[in-house]
Amino acid sequence: MKWMRACLLGLCVPALALPLSAQSQNNLDFLTGLPDYRQVRSMLHDYLMLQAVRQLDERGKKVEQISTPEEVAKRRAYIREQMVKDLGGFPQMTPLNARVVGTLDRDGYKIDKVIFESQPNFYVTGNLYLPKSGHPPYPGVLFPLGHEEGGKSNADWQQTLGEMARRGYVGFAWDPVGQGERVQLYDADLEAGKIPASTAEHTDMGAQCLLLGDALARYTIWDGMRALDYLISRPEVDAQRIACTGNSGGGTHTAYLAALDDRIKVAMPSCYITSWKRLLESIGPQDAEQCLPPWIEQGLDHGDFIIAFSPKPYLILSAIRDFVSINGARETYAEAQHIYSVLGVPGHVSQFEADNGHGYSEPRRVAAYQWLDRWFKGKADESPEVPVAPASEEELRCTPSGQVNTSLGGETVFSLNEKRYGEIRPHRRQLITPQAVEEFREQIKDKVKQLAGYEHANVELNVKPFGTIQKDGYHIDKLTYRSEPGIDIPSLLFVPEGGQARMPAVLYVNSKGKSAGAAEIEAMVKGGMVVLAIDARGWGETGPNAEAGERGQLFPNYGVAMIAMLLGKTLVAMRAEDIQCGADLLASRAEVDAERIYGMGVGGGAVPLLHQAVFDNRLKKIILQEGLVSYGMAESYKIQRGIFESIIPGVLKEYDLPDLVAVLAPRPVWVIDATDPLGNRVAIEKVRSEYAEAMDAYKLSGAADALRIQVTEPADEFSATYRGLK
Repeated sequence: MKWMRACLLGLCVPALALPLSAQSQNNLDFLTGLPDYRQVRSMLHDYLMLQAVRQLDERGKKVEQISTPEEVAKRRAYIREQMVKDLGGFPQMTPLNARVVGTLDRDGYKIDKVIFESQPNFYVTGNLYLPKSGHPPYPGVLFPLGHEEGGKSNADWQQTLGEMARRGYVGFAWDPVGQGERVQLYDADLEAGKIPASTAEHTDMGAQCLLLGDALARYTIWDGMRALDYLISRPEVDAQRIACTGNSGGGTHTAYLAALDDRIKVAMPSCYITSWKRLLESIGPQDAEQCLPPWIEQGLDHGDFIIAFSPKPYLILSAIRDFVSINGARETYAEAQHIYSVLGVPGHVSQFEADNGHGYSEPRRVAAYQWLDRWFKGKADESPEVPVAPASEEELRCTPSGQVNTSLGGETVFSLNEKRYGEIRPHRRQLITPQAVEEFREQIKDKVKQLAGYEHANVELNVKPFGTIQKDGYHIDKLTYRSEPGIDIPSLLFVPEGGQARMPAVLYVNSKGKSAGAAEIEAMVKGGMVVLAIDARGWGETGPNAEAGERGQLFPNYGVAMIAMLLGKTLVAMRAEDIQCGADLLASRAEVDAERIYGMGVGGGAVPLLHQAVFDNRLKKIILQEGLVSYGMAESYKIQRGIFESIIPGVLKEYDLPDLVAVLAPRPVWVIDATDPLGNRVAIEKVRSEYAEAMDAYKLSGAADALRIQVTEPADEFSATYRGLK
């Protein structure tokens, strides 16, 4: 639409909006800089941190009270049960179809280049390091990789694996998804990934996984378990002497695999083990591969990976000057000492610290060699490490092109996710039939509460005024209201002057903030409607500072969204509570007709508004402008932009956004300029296809015209598009 395009491009808007748009941003964003509200941008994060710390402290007290081996065993079983549940279960065991595609002869060892299938046609590339001296079968070392460039060809990994082979260990490293030869979004023309950073690609894939009720680690852990299947299938390897070690992201997967796979006898994660409390206080949640919602709500922490592995030998390798908190590592080690003492084997757990930074540096490598020797050979080999001449990336490649995508094809995480969605979608869609709309409405309410963590807000609004701006024909009251303790919502109340005693009102929720959408707001106000524009938590003035890099561009608000999910909550449900309290405020105003309160969600604001409308019959009309057309469409898009904060884990097993519209029948709902997961406008035929069941529900209700689906043209005026809103 002409007025919308002007706003988006930052050009001058039509004359109708000039008085409002002329207001300075600081004037409308009125909390910024006030002494009592200097931390408004950290409000959401601080709120989540308080809850996280409370839950983690409660968890810590429970672990402190463990006093018998039986209690340890009970917790160990609980940890594993919850991990598998959080991952979404594992794929079926299928043939590896493993093959060696080449061998490199190195000084003191050789390297087999291996390809196997962790799932049918889901190819994994790896390097197996074999000793050239000693007597097989040798102990085996599973070596999951960190996020450093080069995948398995990284020089530090080669140094570690080459030295282990010289010392009589068979080591196996494989490319994780998103790295090395397994870039999932590889572009042959660019000869690079469409998303440069592997961690950003992980989070992109993780968005799809979460919507299905899975974690991305479902794929990466399964790759590791199948890598172990291959490792112990080799005649050179003693299957009873298997260790696992890796650094950073490889430390993550060492912790994961050791907790879940009993075949691993010794674990040595490097630069990973800390605690969630210290992690959240410092760098925050890392990429989606390293987060298992709702981990914190389940009463779990880093120490539980060690408990799940106990009483087997566990070495925590730490860096004092790491960005991974050393204090958290020390606290978790102290907790592990308590557990291992209860089990009567205090010497089976240890921590090694080096006064350096992040990485599998020589001091930690040497400590790892000695820990391995202690448990697998009975005594430590204290000989110094010998430098390894690294092979080139090309030499270590398992595929001709250096990418599975172009050399082998096969499945990707995206194609496997799409297949999983295809399996659950028909079952979910059968829930809504023309004979069962009312029944489905109640089911939806239960599922929203269960999956999104929705709770009915029941607090004193505690409205605080911050001044009034007088305009031509209306005024703007600046105020805040409280939606729950610790959350104050900055708002602008636009009130026409000289109109009816009680006027219709619009609750306006724009993910760009309350001061966005000047043209829409002023048109509605001058049309005789009260408008309450709010900054739902995490947006507008309450939005955290932008994250840098690819993740910040593609997944704004990722940090707080992931913390919420780890707590068993979602930003969707919390923002729905903000919207409910906004409706409470409007209904309490003398100038508002409480029977004519409407909701308008713009951009990301459409999703929480739609969820709130399912519970709030006071919202008599719902306008969804430029909102995500459906969650399901994200399963067919390899890249998403801006949808992470709208994710509800497991939602696609139960409902989708068009289903929520269906249960609102016969209330008027306008779906205007719906967008795809990239934020682009969807063709009207596609929108109607996505909303076919909703259209049927409205026909059944005798209100077919109440569901309005429209894609506007650039020349369309706001007043024409929204004629009939009042």
